[in-house]
Amino acid sequence: MTQPLRIAIAGAGGRMGQMLIQAVCASTDLKLSAAIDMAGSRLLGQDAGQWLGLSTAVLVSDRAEEALQGADCLIDFTRPEGTLAHLAICQRLHVKMVIGTTGFSDEETQRIRAASQGIAIMMAPNMSVGVNVTLKLLALAAKSLDEDYDVEIIEAHHRHKVDAPSGTALKMGEVVAQASQRDLSTHGVFTRHGHTGARVPRSIGFATVRGGDIVGDHTVLFAGEGERIEITHKSSSRSTYAQGSLRAARFLADKTQGLFDMFDVLGLQEP
Repeated sequence: MTQPLRIAIAGAGGRMGQMLIQAVCASTDLKLSAAIDMAGSRLLGQDAGQWLGLSTAVLVSDRAEEALQGADCLIDFTRPEGTLAHLAICQRLHVKMVIGTTGFSDEETQRIRAASQGIAIMMAPNMSVGVNVTLKLLALAAKSLDEDYDVEIIEAHHRHKVDAPSGTALKMGEVVAQASQRDLSTHGVFTRHGHTGARVPRSIGFATVRGGDIVGDHTVLFAGEGERIEITHKSSSRSTYAQGSLRAARFLADKTQGLFDMFDVLGLQEP
């Protein structure tokens, strides 16, 4: 009988961490091997499933290196500084990583890329299957619509989100830019205030909303003369991110190194 994949969860006390713990425990081919949280967390020393009404026999720990000794894969949805600290440990222990953290600088992303030469890493700003199918639709739309269509990306998230625009919104911008032969670093417009003048042709605008408990809404607007096309994805639960993360962990099971994204996991890469 095939042994279950041993999964460690970072940020075990957060909303996403709790959702991941629940999803792993509900699966038949995965086993929760570790639950990691920051020093001072109210959950330290408690059963990782206690707040979910589950008994996992895994205690929440802030000793990441010790906790990761028995893991095959770490799923990390924390913050850049935490994820990079865990990355260094995973490199030493040869533990694979699924990274859903956003807000990395270019230099930090390069560190992850370099680490993937020694361990298998799946990194994506959004693990949702629906979002990644949406990205494929955006590429098709951007390729088909010419410069007469202005592109605006509007995203909304809960009040606790600390980075903006969201990693998913930025990924959408990158997909549109690549498909329409633009450079997001020069064509992206991230702030508008005061007398901005007329819209610059081929620019890709971003607008951010933060409030309440919005899980995640993203709309890409292609506005032309006499018509507009809106491609929208709305998340009503974090469970879709959790299930996508588990799918990613399974994808990495037979990989020893390399940097992958959800297009690889879902088989959406161009042939």
